[in-house]
Amino acid sequence: MSLFESLLLLLMAAVALLQVARRLSLPYPSLLALAGVGVALLPGAPDFPIDPRTALPLFIAPALMDAAFDFPVARAKRFWVPLFTLAVGGVLLTAMLVAWAGWALAGLPFAAALVLGAIVAPPDAAAATAILSGMAIPRNTDAIIRGESLFNDAAALLLFGVALSVQTAGAVTAPQVVGFALAAPGGVLFGMLVGWLLPLATRYISGALDSNLFQFVNTFLVWIVAEHLHVSPVLAVVAMAMTVAGRRADPSSPRLRVQSYAVWGAVVFVLNVTAFLLMGLQARRIVGDMSGEHLRQALMFAGIVTAIVVVVRLVFALSFNRTVAWYRARLGREPAASWQQATLAGWCGMRGLVTLATAFILPENFPQRDTVVLTAFSVVLATLVVQGMTLAPVIRLLGLDHRAAGEQELRAVRLGLVKAALERMAVEADEEGTRLAALYRIEADAFDEPARAEAFDRHCALAQAAVAAQRVELERCRVDFQLSDDDYNFLLEQLDWRELTVLPAEATRITGG
Repeated sequence: MSLFESLLLLLMAAVALLQVARRLSLPYPSLLALAGVGVALLPGAPDFPIDPRTALPLFIAPALMDAAFDFPVARAKRFWVPLFTLAVGGVLLTAMLVAWAGWALAGLPFAAALVLGAIVAPPDAAAATAILSGMAIPRNTDAIIRGESLFNDAAALLLFGVALSVQTAGAVTAPQVVGFALAAPGGVLFGMLVGWLLPLATRYISGALDSNLFQFVNTFLVWIVAEHLHVSPVLAVVAMAMTVAGRRADPSSPRLRVQSYAVWGAVVFVLNVTAFLLMGLQARRIVGDMSGEHLRQALMFAGIVTAIVVVVRLVFALSFNRTVAWYRARLGREPAASWQQATLAGWCGMRGLVTLATAFILPENFPQRDTVVLTAFSVVLATLVVQGMTLAPVIRLLGLDHRAAGEQELRAVRLGLVKAALERMAVEADEEGTRLAALYRIEADAFDEPARAEAFDRHCALAQAAVAAQRVELERCRVDFQLSDDDYNFLLEQLDWRELTVLPAEATRITGG
């Protein structure tokens, strides 16, 4: 069986697993990683090696771009204290404690043990975004978890570079110290520069598909160029995305935005599905050459490291939360977040492809490389499966399931949007303005007074029936060869968009996993 055929079979299996995950309300990254391990251990299973130099820009850069684009700068400024504390302080503390365990229990040189600590320290942006996408938790907790995952990879990779240099060369030279010190600010400045120039370049790209292609190529190029410039590629991509999203003068058209969101959502979802499945498939490659006794000892050490990673994050998140609560109480202020929210943030520490790919980058002569790689894989698998699959029950147990409150907030915002349209139509005295205002008033009544929602439902049902009749007529015109295929597709898309405006809200939401 060829590689292409094997990949197709795996993707078909992924589609089936996604349906299982949806019906059982399980996070798809956890189920795919676990299934990948099961497939990898089967006799004759195909081998899908991960090239870490390719995997990081291919799988991580688009996920970071997509997540950071939806994370405005104002939100980062609002939560900068917890974001910085978790992304830097949490990563450093976890790395140091894992390094101590590696030095004391596994006999690793301290620099090599610190490399392991840097590998397993950062929670994964793709995992956090994918798993939280179907959850309804407090907005500030959601923002902190998503935002932290955008920045902690940079801190961990910088620490990884320093520790690996010490391990391989015996010391860090002065130029290397300067380079590591400038990597983070250099990545931010480079990303901001590209983000400022990108909308200017986009103006000269007219086609929507051309623009989509340019966006992906630019994302990969920013990562690769940042690596060649020896600045943080993670921060470069994040800074670029946040800069583009924060530009007030957005030159893109509604048509371009609709297609861009759809394309990015689909591509990032496919890349996530492939990445989580590939992570599980590395199991046989990792344990294949290890003897029974060595494997047993390595698994025991991996279990200890996994426990350290999970417990340290929980304790750190709760300690920070209680410290902030105590400080705000002294100032007579209400606490920003409850201990339940801190517990959730502490439990939401899934590791992912950054951890695994960084482990595979290690040179072959790295001390106890097989144990380090197995430990990294074990941390990824354990956090994805155990923490990922228990996240929904933990949310309910902590009383943080805000689906009802979220629906009310969404309803209030939608009512505000309709009222804004009514205020604009109030100044239009002609017949068309009055007709349009009447349609908006039906919608406003449905939101404002649920008892009067029947009129709006009736309006939507009639509008859908009208679109269905138009679609039948369009098909007749196509059969009678009254228009070209391009014109047919154009008009069909117009009818689809019109129907989307009168469908129930949940029917228009695109979901994945």
